[in-house]
Amino acid sequence: MRFVIVDDDHKIIRIMESIIQSSSLGEVVGVCHEGRKAVQMVSDLEPDIVLIDLLMPEVDGIAIVSALQSLSKVPKCIMISQVTNKNMISKAYESGIEFFINKPINRNEVAKVIEKVTEKIDLETKFEIMGNMFRKNEKRVEKPKDDPMRAIKLIFSKLGIMGEKGTEDILAICNYMIENKQSTFDFKVKDICKELSDNPKAMEQRLRRAINKGLINLANIGIEDYMNEIFLAYSNSLYDFQNVKAEMDYIRGKRSSGGKISIRRFIENIILLK
Repeated sequence: MRFVIVDDDHKIIRIMESIIQSSSLGEVVGVCHEGRKAVQMVSDLEPDIVLIDLLMPEVDGIAIVSALQSLSKVPKCIMISQVTNKNMISKAYESGIEFFINKPINRNEVAKVIEKVTEKIDLETKFEIMGNMFRKNEKRVEKPKDDPMRAIKLIFSKLGIMGEKGTEDILAICNYMIENKQSTFDFKVKDICKELSDNPKAMEQRLRRAINKGLINLANIGIEDYMNEIFLAYSNSLYDFQNVKAEMDYIRGKRSSGGKISIRRFIENIILLK
């Protein structure tokens, strides 16, 4: 990791440099003693992490962190300050910081916080790589061309939802759209359910359960192996990648709720992927 330290206290800067170096956390590429120069320095050096004091002369740390959010490469910010006012700390988080550490500095605490932020950066980088790769990997996933329904069933199998009742409903909708040459961009799930079922609401519920089960299975695949071919192929096509990530975080216990699904998106893309 590349660090910039922003603090008007030279002693604090030396301590922070010592922690980073002794713990092999990365490289300090710049230090700044004046708040008004901090944004330009960060913009020029493009560090991964900025360690910043709240009470800086002329421009305070909260204003600096807020300004950093507009940069083309936004660093992760850790604020270290003697301020204990809850409103000020709340404003600091609202401005975009990752962690707030109270002075006096505890070396172990600082090192652990930096390690957590580093892990987050690494994870986000991996997710970005996956997002860029998924289209390429879609082409590598086996997709029989002779039978559209067989191709869709293969996708169900890969998602582990072949046994779900809603998969038959999905097949029925896909078959209806293909036979009627209905565009994937102007259909309404409710209208087709009304055409195909005497109980369209129950049909929609089955669709939702099956598609949500696929989201859960895909999230578990990603947790186990984020470079898995199936995960890469479907995590940003049949589903929205941010919702897959949210489901992964929910399974890990990092969120109180999981990701959301879109029946329309799923059906649109499964027809395009067939």
